Amino acid sequence: MSLDRLGAAYQPYLLSVFRFITGLLLFQFGVAKLFKFPPVPMFEEVTPLSLYGVAGMLELILGGMLMLGLLTRIVAFALSGEMAFAYFIEHFPESFFPLLNGGTLAIMLCFACLYLAAAGGGPLSLDALLHSKANLQPDMSRT
Repeated sequence: MSLDRLGAAYQPYLLSVFRFITGLLLFQFGVAKLFKFPPVPMFEEVTPLSLYGVAGMLELILGGMLMLGLLTRIVAFALSGEMAFAYFIEHFPESFFPLLNGGTLAIMLCFACLYLAAAGGGPLSLDALLHSKANLQPDMSRT
């Protein structure tokens, strides 16, 4: 079996794993900002209605939805925008260069979510499960 065939066979499942890990990375930031676990000095003073707090709520809720693969395309698009916003508000003013301004992760998460918005959640997602159940329903309009 060629490497291309092997890669093509597992690509949909790796997409699901990629979606889950991306969601988990975002979810952990939400937990750290809102629940102070694990304790991160940068997030000690975050309150729920501050800019960091609202970002934490988005990361917690939407990151969880991304892990589950629920409304993946919409959620990923919103998270992509949040990460772009985070980069330009927090990192870009420090320096033009991501290596110097600490914004590399924000850029990676932004484009990972943008990819997921285009690619969808993969076969191991609630979206796929709900879609397959919808296709199993009989079409009563044809009778």
